[in-house]
Amino acid sequence: MADNSTLVSETGRSLLADSSVLDSKIIETSKENVFRATILDVEEEMPQIETRVALVQEAGKREELLKALEEIKTPYIKTDTIEELGDSDSPEFETIFVVPDFQAPIFSNLCKADCRVIGPPVVLHCAQRGEPLPFSSRPLYCASMLNLVLCFTGFRKKDELVKLVTLVHHMGGIIRRDFSSKVTHLVANSTHGDKFRIAVSLGIPIMKAEWIYKAWEKRNEIDFCAADDDFRNQFKVPPFQDCMLSFLGFSDDEKANMEEMTEMQGGHYLPVGDERCTHLVVEESTVKDLPFEPLKKLYVVKQEWFWGSIQMDARAGESMYLFEKSESPDFKKSVSLLSLSTPNSNRKRRRLKETLAQLTRETDVSPFPPRKRPSAEHSLSIGSLLDISNTPESSTANGETPKSCARPSKNSTPLPLKQSARWQVAKELYQTESNYVDILTTIIQLFQVPLEKEGQLGGPILAQEEIKTIFGSIPDILDVHTKIKEDLEDLMINWTESKSIGDIILKYSKDLLKTYPPFVNFFEMSKEAITRCEKQKPRFHAFLKINQAKPECGRQSLAELLIRPVQRLPSVALLLNDIKKHTAEENPDKITLERAIESLKEVMTHINEDKRKTEAQRQFFDVVYEVDGCPANLLSSHRSLVQRLETVALGDDICDRGEQVTLFLFNDCLEIARKRHKVIGVFKSPHGHTRPPASLKHVVLMPLSQIKKVLDIRETEDCQKAFALVVRPPTELNNKLLSFQMTTEDPRKEDWLKMLCRHVANTICKADAENLIYVVDPDSVEVNTKDMDSTLSRASRAIKKTSKKVTRAFSFSKTPKRALHRALMSHSATEGRSPSSSNQSYIGSRLTSTSSLAGVPSPSLVSLPSIFERRSHTLSRSTTHLI
Repeated sequence: MADNSTLVSETGRSLLADSSVLDSKIIETSKENVFRATILDVEEEMPQIETRVALVQEAGKREELLKALEEIKTPYIKTDTIEELGDSDSPEFETIFVVPDFQAPIFSNLCKADCRVIGPPVVLHCAQRGEPLPFSSRPLYCASMLNLVLCFTGFRKKDELVKLVTLVHHMGGIIRRDFSSKVTHLVANSTHGDKFRIAVSLGIPIMKAEWIYKAWEKRNEIDFCAADDDFRNQFKVPPFQDCMLSFLGFSDDEKANMEEMTEMQGGHYLPVGDERCTHLVVEESTVKDLPFEPLKKLYVVKQEWFWGSIQMDARAGESMYLFEKSESPDFKKSVSLLSLSTPNSNRKRRRLKETLAQLTRETDVSPFPPRKRPSAEHSLSIGSLLDISNTPESSTANGETPKSCARPSKNSTPLPLKQSARWQVAKELYQTESNYVDILTTIIQLFQVPLEKEGQLGGPILAQEEIKTIFGSIPDILDVHTKIKEDLEDLMINWTESKSIGDIILKYSKDLLKTYPPFVNFFEMSKEAITRCEKQKPRFHAFLKINQAKPECGRQSLAELLIRPVQRLPSVALLLNDIKKHTAEENPDKITLERAIESLKEVMTHINEDKRKTEAQRQFFDVVYEVDGCPANLLSSHRSLVQRLETVALGDDICDRGEQVTLFLFNDCLEIARKRHKVIGVFKSPHGHTRPPASLKHVVLMPLSQIKKVLDIRETEDCQKAFALVVRPPTELNNKLLSFQMTTEDPRKEDWLKMLCRHVANTICKADAENLIYVVDPDSVEVNTKDMDSTLSRASRAIKKTSKKVTRAFSFSKTPKRALHRALMSHSATEGRSPSSSNQSYIGSRLTSTSSLAGVPSPSLVSLPSIFERRSHTLSRSTTHLI
């Protein structure tokens, strides 16, 4: 059966008519069937009609259909033609025809005869759920669009619309001619019209016609649903479909970004002035007038329309975002709201100016004169606070106001202008605290509350886990500092020199210790989450663009606002030090301030210590996620990651020569991992977070106590940046030589070896870490790096790996070479024989095919005493024997 073929019903009823009436009749009929047994109890007995299924042609040969009908206890017969059923119109039977091909001639004949026709997926769907076969007066092939109500707009070709409507009916969907609240999806061929606007305002998904065609292609998948988000989102109408955009007044970088976003969202961009342009997006803060007279068909809109359309995943209405020429400042804009066309217009203007002047004077008069000390400005310059005046506009943003922020200001009684230096610094502490609370309020109300709001147009912008990662404990920090601000406000209103500022900080020191570490420790993770989501989710990028452009943000990004809690406690400590300097010795607050400063230092010390532990834990989990097969016992509370080193193996013991090997040095062990030859797929968590696949494969986790010597291999023309480890695993009789070549410049080889020896010495409780390092010649340990980067060497290693895979493919045991070698070594050791003789006799008698692998000694397993016999006398005293 050809996919996407035109399926036109040949019955008399019009397919374009609203199907709601017919659907309601079907529901009523179903209800009658449900209550039929009850009616029969009270009324005279009526002849029962038996339902049977006729499996037409190929349907009768499918075993799964026969089994499904038996499960739902429905009798069936097999037939090839309608003529074989002589009693198809018999009142004793209700025959349901199962037709596998809705394009076959027999399907058309059954439709003409007004027979009930269903597809095989319907039978399997009902059997899977234990439900009876549905009653439907229309042919029903599958249940992919069951319970979906669709409305169409923008289709001009009747044949195309008939085809789409037919497919929807075949998949169990319902069609509405007029748009209503019952519509679940709008299928649009145009982004114009009332239906499109209503769907955007109600958040109804707007789909392309391709959605129906692709759903029909999956009609034979029993568990498939066309409304699944992952499938449906592929066919949503993009916000800028049929739009040609131009951008005016933006910087080159921002313009390039917006042009890229335009194409991602289904639109196209043109140079300014092109007559084909449908929308001109203007940066209203830089553009005061248009360089040309726009055409009537051209929408001249603010940039908020652009980002708002991306945020709600649908083209926003242009009327709310039209760009208007700015004829005057905000003052004239306020005047324009009044009617100035009357004869008394001059008097009204004068009265308005007087009113505004009075409001300005009242705003300027404050109990806290706006004078700042140069020292305080200098001390806060590193983490300068966002200057938001404490007004209702800045204190309240879009969304609900937290209870802790709802109290009005009580500073209504002006104080004398001349005050002591202590009062001046205390006033500055209050002002900065007030600004800080406003910043936290802006973060919550302008960013967090809208992101957490239910029923967002286009669905949630971010997952709840992502929101929690970004904002963390900001609400808790806001509650604590709101209380501090209120206490400082009471203190400033009722100011006396004996008032204690230190008591306020001590009162909330435990709350600060509880709320700050969770945020500060994960601040870097919060910034990473913002960056990642902004790149991966265009709607979140648009959300940030819209809100960061609002005056409450002071032209600062969300990440810049979120750094304020990190900077706040150090700045408070500096201000308390200044207050302490201007506090008399006999003032009781002098000692209290010292205790308050110490308490803040304890909080910051705890934060730093907690952050260090958190970073160490993050590094642990990064290693676990990056290394496939990483041992679970690597995770330990007393263990910390010291250094990571990228190397290439120079021997054949733990890895093949030339393989990329990563060494993770911990304080008590060494994790050795090689690069994966085949990377597994990306892991996706239930919350939508994606994690990169494990790029490394675990080789061995080696305690540092197994490292007996560290060999610094001299630099020669044929050997560069090489070193080796003399190790003795507990299961081995002899020492092993593991040799590597460093592939990075940082750290230096000398620093790496000293660091390694220091931790080895700490593990085995030795004070002379330097004595663990021995300098040797490359020839003495048969190590060279000359061929590591050559093309021939890389080709040789590739052939070797391929050969190994082929050998294992034809092996019956699939036992790796190194595992076989270790098994033979342990077998010979238990019987007290020489490993080499045991290997040769055993391999020669039973495994001749592997004699070349196990019988030839590896270059890394050399006679270590003979190496050091050629050493200089300075090293001979401690290296006579290493075994």
